[in-house]
Amino acid sequence: MSGYIARRLLQAVPVLFLSSIAVFLFIHIVPGDPAVTMAGINATPGQVAALRHRFGLDQPLLVQYARWIGHLARGDFGTAYVTERPIAALILQRLPATLHLAVGAMIVMVTVGGPIGVFSAVRPNHALSRLIAIANALALATPTFWLGILLTLLFAVSLHWLPASGYVSVMKNPIQSARFLILPSVTLGAWGTAVLIRFLKSSISESIGADFVRVAYAKGLSEGYVLWKHVLKISLLPVITIMAVLFGYLLGGAVITEAIFGWPGLGRLMVDAIGAQDYFVVQGTMLLFVATFIVINVLADVAYAFLNPRIHYGQ
Repeated sequence: MSGYIARRLLQAVPVLFLSSIAVFLFIHIVPGDPAVTMAGINATPGQVAALRHRFGLDQPLLVQYARWIGHLARGDFGTAYVTERPIAALILQRLPATLHLAVGAMIVMVTVGGPIGVFSAVRPNHALSRLIAIANALALATPTFWLGILLTLLFAVSLHWLPASGYVSVMKNPIQSARFLILPSVTLGAWGTAVLIRFLKSSISESIGADFVRVAYAKGLSEGYVLWKHVLKISLLPVITIMAVLFGYLLGGAVITEAIFGWPGLGRLMVDAIGAQDYFVVQGTMLLFVATFIVINVLADVAYAFLNPRIHYGQ
C-alpha cells in the first residue's frame, strides 16, 4: 500500500508541473496590467514602469515562470502585489474558512443525500421516490448563485432566521459559527447532494440485483442486514470516486458561494485578486486547488482497499 501511495504521489509531480504551466499562461493571457492597477489612474508612465520592474513584470514570460516555479519549489508562493504580504500567509489565513465551508457542504451531502439515495434505490416504485426524482432533477438544474440568493431572501431577509452573510470561527463561538454556516453550506452542497443521490441510487440498484444478494435473502437474512453488510459495502466503491470529485467541486464552487455570502475564504481571496489583477495570488490559489484535488483522489484510491479486501495494490 505504501508503495502504491508513493507511486501515485510521484505521478502527481508531472500533473502539477503541467497544471502550473496552464495556470501561469491562462492568468497572463487575460488582458490588463497589474502595474497600472497598483499605480492608479493618475500614475505617470515612469511610475508604472518602476512597478513593473519591481515585480519582474517587464521580464519575458519564460523568465517570469522560471522565477515563480523556482520560488514554489522552495515553498515560497511569492508576495501579493496589492497588500505586499506573503501569499503563503494569506492562504493560511483564509484556508480554515474554506475548509470549514467545504466540510459543512460535505455534511449536507452525506446526511441528506445518503439516506435519500438509499431509500430511492430500495423503494424505487414508492411515491416518495418519484417526488425525490423530480426534486433531484431541479437541484441539478439550479445554478449555485441563484439558489444562494433565493435562500438568503427567504431565510435571512423574509424570515430573519439566519444571517445573510458573515463568518464566525467555530473556535470562538460554535453556535454562532453554525448559524453563519447553514446557508452557505446548503447552497454549496445542494448540487453535490443531487449528484450523490443519483449515483447512490444507480449503484445500489445494480448491486441489489446481483446473485450474491439473492443468495443472502435465500438464507433468510433480513433486508437491513443484507443492505448494510453486503449491498452498501460494494455500492460505496464508485461513490467514493464521485465524493472525491465532489470535494474538488466544493473547493472550486466555493468561489461563487463565498462571494455571495461574504465568506472570507480562498474563493473570496481569489475573486479579490482577480479584480486587482494580482497574478501571484491567483496562481498560488489555483495551484493549491489542483494539488488538493490530486491528494484527495489518492486518498480515495486508498479507501477502496479498506472497503473491498479483494482489491490489492502492488508494492
